[in-house]
Amino acid sequence: MRAPLFIALLLLGAAPAWAAEPSGCDKFKWPIERERAALTSPDRVRLVSGSELSALPSTGMTLPLRAAAEAGLPSPPERAPKEGTFAGFAVFKAAPKAGLYTISLSAGGWVDVAQDGHFLEPKATSGATDCDGIRKTMKYEISASPLVLQVSGTIEDSVSIAILPSE
Repeated sequence: MRAPLFIALLLLGAAPAWAAEPSGCDKFKWPIERERAALTSPDRVRLVSGSELSALPSTGMTLPLRAAAEAGLPSPPERAPKEGTFAGFAVFKAAPKAGLYTISLSAGGWVDVAQDGHFLEPKATSGATDCDGIRKTMKYEISASPLVLQVSGTIEDSVSIAILPSE
């Protein structure tokens, strides 16, 4: 009776280690060099939360964020932000051609991508801690129609974003 109880306790104690995100730039599920370069480039487009752009920039962007309660997001985020976090959004009136895009963030946070009145589900996600300039990257199938990008739940008041065609 003691052996099964010991094994169960051992497995329960190891569960938080299983849930920890990987650490280091080499731990992402796909190469992130291009996204990381866009997120750290000095020529990033500087946005204001609520900005409307005619098209997706080919470079990274910086988005200053506001307290989540004051961000005025167009839609409630799919994941409710915690108290004391920041949020913001940008509207892109037209995407370039339809296809698979990576959306990458310099900091942890929740990303909602909306097109045609509904949130898109990411096709793949990857994240790692301790990688300077990038924290999270996701792949979305984006159509050639306007889109809204919402970022919420970040502990930082500004985030760098890159939306690039997937390779």
